[in-house]
Amino acid sequence: MQLDLTDRVVVITGAGRGIGAGIAETFVAEGARVVGVDLAPPDLDGLAAGLAADVTDTAAVSALVQGITDRFGRVDVLINNAGVNAEALVEDYTDEEWDRCFAVNVGGVFKMCRAVVPIMKRQRAGRIINAASFAAIVPSITSAAYAATKSAVVQFTRVLAGELGPYDVTVNAYAPGMIPTAINHFTELPDDVQTRLLDTLTLRRWGSAGEVADLLVFLASDAARYITGTLVDVSGGKLATQVPKKAYELAGDLGSGDAR
Repeated sequence: MQLDLTDRVVVITGAGRGIGAGIAETFVAEGARVVGVDLAPPDLDGLAAGLAADVTDTAAVSALVQGITDRFGRVDVLINNAGVNAEALVEDYTDEEWDRCFAVNVGGVFKMCRAVVPIMKRQRAGRIINAASFAAIVPSITSAAYAATKSAVVQFTRVLAGELGPYDVTVNAYAPGMIPTAINHFTELPDDVQTRLLDTLTLRRWGSAGEVADLLVFLASDAARYITGTLVDVSGGKLATQVPKKAYELAGDLGSGDAR
């Protein structure tokens, strides 16, 4: 099976670093014409365009999408990867922290989708892929804002999938697990903390941006044409069973030496 994305116009928000940069690099390697979007223009090899835009700004989003269609004539894939986090106990959140999470993680997804939907309807084709999180499945303490926004993205994705079904446009969400980035610093945590986190994974190692990107390449391809309105877990089997570490104990802890 060939996942041919040659010359497809792929717009990726939050492409400047972390998982977003990895996604952009993977789509470039697949031959897509990748438009990377971030607060500052992404500087990655092979991008068709690196553009600056604030996804919470309606006017900026409209201008961004208009500029993309003026240049490329279409939008084949939109990947809403941009997101922020704010950690606190519920009683300690400020209004600004809470509102910022919703403005970016939910409002940004909504505004980008709203801008590209008319284009994809006219094309009668398109793929929209929204970043949720494992936090939408099982949230963490001090992550109320993040978990609430990512849960909202999942339900938004399902509704939009229903609305765009008649136009042969698919809409899906993805839920990364523990992917080390400059935001979470997983690989810089104390060894005992890393061990505790890794013990929750069926595949007992950190994931990579490339492994998330591989899923998105599939969802963006014709091979995924009959998949829509779903949330795909790409977490290495985080909490797939109650105590994943037990399998490693039974197997003599195989692979634990290179888990980090």
